[in-house]
Amino acid sequence: MKKIRVVVVDDSALVRSLLAEIINRQKDMECIGTANDPLIAREMIRELNPDVLTLDVEMPRMDGIDFLGRLMRLRPMPVVMISTLTERGAEVTMRALELGAVDFVAKPRIGLAEGIKELSDQIVEKIRVAAAAHIRRLSTPAPGGAAAEGSTAVRPEIKPLGRLSTEKLICIGSSTGGTEAIKEILTRMPADSPGIVITQHMPPGFTTSFAARLNSLCQITVQEAANGERILPGHAYIAPGGKQFRIDRSGANYVAVVEDGEPVNRHKPSVEVLFKSCAQVVGRNAFGIMLTGMGNDGAKAMREMKDAGSYNYVQDEASCVVFGMPREAIAHGAADEVLPLTAIAPALLSRLSNTTDRYRV
Repeated sequence: MKKIRVVVVDDSALVRSLLAEIINRQKDMECIGTANDPLIAREMIRELNPDVLTLDVEMPRMDGIDFLGRLMRLRPMPVVMISTLTERGAEVTMRALELGAVDFVAKPRIGLAEGIKELSDQIVEKIRVAAAAHIRRLSTPAPGGAAAEGSTAVRPEIKPLGRLSTEKLICIGSSTGGTEAIKEILTRMPADSPGIVITQHMPPGFTTSFAARLNSLCQITVQEAANGERILPGHAYIAPGGKQFRIDRSGANYVAVVEDGEPVNRHKPSVEVLFKSCAQVVGRNAFGIMLTGMGNDGAKAMREMKDAGSYNYVQDEASCVVFGMPREAIAHGAADEVLPLTAIAPALLSRLSNTTDRYRV
């Protein structure tokens, strides 16, 4: 069996030692080198040609974000970020995912050794996923941001949809690679879009920064969902990390239910929870979108949505970072259309524009 060859980059000798130990305990992977700064890591990558890199954010001589940007332009490879669970760490992690990191692990601020050991299963799972991920070269960044190759550098004009029924609701689920995929969808939505509800697998402490970053880029308002909040048109609501998020009704309105429920399919938040509620509460007025991600979370519930009358879009394999959740949704017969990421929003907007269920002015 070919092992996944990993290089660990971190300025902490303790973290390097712990990560190397965790990796080397796995039958299917080995730590082939460690580096305490990006310049040493650069030479190690040239010499050892690893399959996956774990990368700390804050390091001497060159920080992890600068290094990641250069790496993804010149020698793109799977990278798992090792982030600190702070507000600053969350903002930097969102930037790393934008630059092309596959995923991240949030290391604790206190009890570092014990915390990393507790995260060992999560760390090795993310390394395995990263090793199989589709990695794209980062194009030369434009002022104010970076764009992955194949993404739309200049957005077409976003035209209003007109007065749609407030009964319509767009429901999105994603995991690995989903932060950039969600951005691709939301930045194309007009200010009068139907309400949008989103579950992206993400731990506590990171969804606030994720929502804020999206809100700064979109015509619609993007925010974390809050319990009891009315779901409004022109708004997108993201499941808070570490909570379950579902939709309910209060009279004529959809409302958010955010609660500290049990994990479902090992996830909290879980796409299954959100999509099942959309099937039960929204029915034929729902549009489902399944984006890139590992595993099968949400696939069964997306089929329930379809059976209840929703129209569902699933991201195709070629444009996914990881084709796990979309593959399972397709296998469950949940997809009405399987499309490249950049085609999903235009297809949805076209269908919304042509809908006969509008307010009559």
